[in-house]
Amino acid sequence: MALDIRQSGPIVPSDISVTTGDGVLAAAGASVIVVADEMDAGEWEGDRGLALVGQLVRAGAGAPFVFTGNRAGWLMEACFGELNVPANRLIGTAASAMVGAIRAWAGLEVGLSSFDVTAVGRPPRLVVGWSAATVDGSLATDRIPAHRLLALSDQLAKLWPPRPFAVASATALVVEALIAGSRRLHPALTILDGELGARGRAVLLPLDLAHGRVRSHVVPSLSPQERTELLNSVAE
Repeated sequence: MALDIRQSGPIVPSDISVTTGDGVLAAAGASVIVVADEMDAGEWEGDRGLALVGQLVRAGAGAPFVFTGNRAGWLMEACFGELNVPANRLIGTAASAMVGAIRAWAGLEVGLSSFDVTAVGRPPRLVVGWSAATVDGSLATDRIPAHRLLALSDQLAKLWPPRPFAVASATALVVEALIAGSRRLHPALTILDGELGARGRAVLLPLDLAHGRVRSHVVPSLSPQERTELLNSVAE
């Protein structure tokens, strides 16, 4: 894998050094800790994933944790509730890839790539903000009939779970923003701490990322129906 990363440098383009450690605690001093799937054992989840993060927390890791797994929500919530990791240091990116997929899927509907739409909620049940979506300066609701928007929403289940390359691309953007800051919001799972009437729940929202943490999150403009769907999603 390290060789693949190095050889992809001229294509991406990027030029980074890749090193390895002799144990998980080698990551304790990292600026960002990305928890990705193991080659053989698969996704870090459940008690096994919680034990991994616990090791790093006890070793003094102060970096944000970025979870790439499709079932990262439970692990993020357990890290917040059982390990007392601050909410602003817990981020999930599998759901981030879904937003890009939704934009591409909706763009196919109108034959344009300039489709701006966001999604919120708890995967795999996501709420798409069609009411505020735009395409080339026009509201999506003016360009696409309501029954087609409903059909697109119903087809979202086919997009889950996102494929590894899509998740990796979304994760790279999140990690870059955590380290260097960004002038845009990045959709990702975050832990609510009282917002939307919930505490300790992992929810996909647009995030302001910088200085190794989630600085804030935004609930995008939603229609009354979309907001109700979001609240129902959070409450489940």
